[in-house]
Amino acid sequence: MDLTTVREFLPVTDAAALRRAHDGNPATAVVAGGTWLFSVPQPHLRTLVDLTTLGWEPFAVSDAGIDLAATCPVGTLESVPFRSEWRARPLVRQCVRALLASFKVRSVATVGGNVCAALPAGAVTSLAVALDGVAELWAADGGVRRLAVEEFVTGDRRTALAPGEVLRSLHLPAAALHGTTAFRRASLARLGRSATLVVGRRDPGGGFVLAVTASTPRPHVLRYREVPAPARVAADVEEVVAGRWVDDVHGAPDWRRATTVRFAADVARELSGGPS
Repeated sequence: MDLTTVREFLPVTDAAALRRAHDGNPATAVVAGGTWLFSVPQPHLRTLVDLTTLGWEPFAVSDAGIDLAATCPVGTLESVPFRSEWRARPLVRQCVRALLASFKVRSVATVGGNVCAALPAGAVTSLAVALDGVAELWAADGGVRRLAVEEFVTGDRRTALAPGEVLRSLHLPAAALHGTTAFRRASLARLGRSATLVVGRRDPGGGFVLAVTASTPRPHVLRYREVPAPARVAADVEEVVAGRWVDDVHGAPDWRRATTVRFAADVARELSGGPS
């Protein structure tokens, strides 16, 4: 879609130029892949700031974990070189394939764009919250802050970004990457948008993490010292969500609730070694 109200397209090559160009003016937006930005009318926009000219490396792997640039294409995630001891690798492919998009779109859509769009079905959001992802945010005054992705996405199309702030990267810590994961997803159509997405993670020390996305307006993460009984984790999900289920054309609230609760019990059972 053409954005007919845009008058300037500004490439930036360093942090200082980015701060000058993106100073919190609501008529200015940053763009990398632009797959969502150009999909709907944006009549309030006058200026676009191009992040791709900053030259950020798509990813970096270290003993501390994986750092993903906001400009990293979603499709590139599958080629990140995981270390042999990082057992969470299958989750990357599962979440990338959960994105309702062709391989062409995945090659353009970015990690940062997917998280900042803050759609309930955000596939990168699901991946990041399940792996204790932390967002690095660059402020308009030059400051840097870090925020857990589960706190960064605050609702349907709402984030904790302050005016003029830009998502620089996501950090996936090695401690979470060592975990064994279980994945469940549902949609109304075989190739439909995710309506329910639940990920369980069992860490080497026995700790258990459950991440609920897609069926709720914002991510919910539950943490336990050990894998709980399926009935308990199902009841805990109901209590935490407290009836706040997404209601749209991709699934009714009662169906989303039923699938989420069932999936929560399923992943707890799977990661405890019980029958699925």
